[in-house]
Amino acid sequence: MILLTGATGYVGSHLLTALLQRGQAVRCFARHVERLPEGVREAAVQGDIGDRNALARALEGVQTAYYLVHAMTHAHDFASTDRENARLFGEIARQAGVKRIIYLGGLGHGEALSKHLASRQEVGDVLRESGVPVIEFRASVIVGAGSISFELARTLVDKLPIMVTPRWVRTPAQPIAIQDVVAYLVEAAEIDLPNGGLFEIGGADRVSYGGLMHEYARQRGRWHGMVPVPVLTPKVSSLWLALVVPRYAKVGKLLIDGVRNETTVGDDSALRVFSVKPMGIAEAIRRAIAETQPAPAALTGTRSLLALTVCIGVCLGAGALGSLLSFDGIANWYPSIAKPAWTPPSWVFGPVWSLLYLCMGIAAWRVWRRDGLREGCLALGVFGLQLATNAIWSGLFFGLRLPGLALLDLLVLWILILVTIVLFAARDRLAAGLLGPYWAWVTFAAALNAAIVQLNR
Repeated sequence: MILLTGATGYVGSHLLTALLQRGQAVRCFARHVERLPEGVREAAVQGDIGDRNALARALEGVQTAYYLVHAMTHAHDFASTDRENARLFGEIARQAGVKRIIYLGGLGHGEALSKHLASRQEVGDVLRESGVPVIEFRASVIVGAGSISFELARTLVDKLPIMVTPRWVRTPAQPIAIQDVVAYLVEAAEIDLPNGGLFEIGGADRVSYGGLMHEYARQRGRWHGMVPVPVLTPKVSSLWLALVVPRYAKVGKLLIDGVRNETTVGDDSALRVFSVKPMGIAEAIRRAIAETQPAPAALTGTRSLLALTVCIGVCLGAGALGSLLSFDGIANWYPSIAKPAWTPPSWVFGPVWSLLYLCMGIAAWRVWRRDGLREGCLALGVFGLQLATNAIWSGLFFGLRLPGLALLDLLVLWILILVTIVLFAARDRLAAGLLGPYWAWVTFAAALNAAIVQLNR
């Protein structure tokens, strides 16, 4: 009998499928048994890894136990929690007569390991202290659809065509495909290693995390630029993650802290002992892309219609505010100042701006509908900033009658619209396209504003 902990996790779910396909008798230990495939729920044991009684039931009659759990997302002091959980698991496993524990940890070298990597390696040491033979794999970045490391890279490339990148993005790594990780784990249950062993595993290529992102962008046919800076620390990077990829921010902070450590294979004994021949980064990413499922829209039905109403209403409201700020200036000041011959008739501005605000609202709605407010906070935040800058222009030009300051505001607005278009394009090309006429009109408005400043010195 094989016990699989972490069966509902990323690696565990892939391993469970592989073990079942080989006809293995598998008992799963999980907090949420309802998340397991129907065929294994009846034999599963529900419980927390720190529950002594539940562990005793789960390990009864087990010869091989996979330890694929961690407390990174569940505990503030995850290192202490993981240490105690591993100690309890090893103790109960020894009492139950388990012959082998198979553990997947993290690859990293040196004394200044991140808290995350140091904890993963400490767990392996604690399991060995139990006296049960342990086969420990220390893996580099795992590449596969659903892997947090890969999804983080994928989302950053998809959402940010150009990135300011810190030094850790260039740290050498040896990313390994999820298929190869599972192959190692499966073979570890069958191989003749009575005393266990510690093995470093990685893919066929050594490449940085930045290199992983470049390869993903290449295969997706997307241009992706990186501007390296030496001072962006992992802590600052984690704050940036909270804006760009909030769903991965909590675990991503720990992963980033670990990426600053080199995670390349220094001991190739895994290649000699096991039959696995790991694939390269290009093939690993190709498979990950092929297995990636399109994300469902964040908003549907009534919620989507409500969001559309809000977006259009906010944009038209900004236009109405601009009109209120402009009313006296349009009626009394604007007709009296010198204007270039190519100035459009006054009646043109109202319909044009109304149409542009409508397009802006639909564009923002498409991004909100796709990503939701949490995931789309960066793009929608920049959109909101440009909308406020738009309204300020009306107050400066017509309300305060300061065309020079208004021109500066328009230049800022022009840049913000361009940034918004870039951010929207990474999420929804039509949304970006809807902002194109707006950007063109603001370009024209800036030229007109500049001409008015020149003629009315």
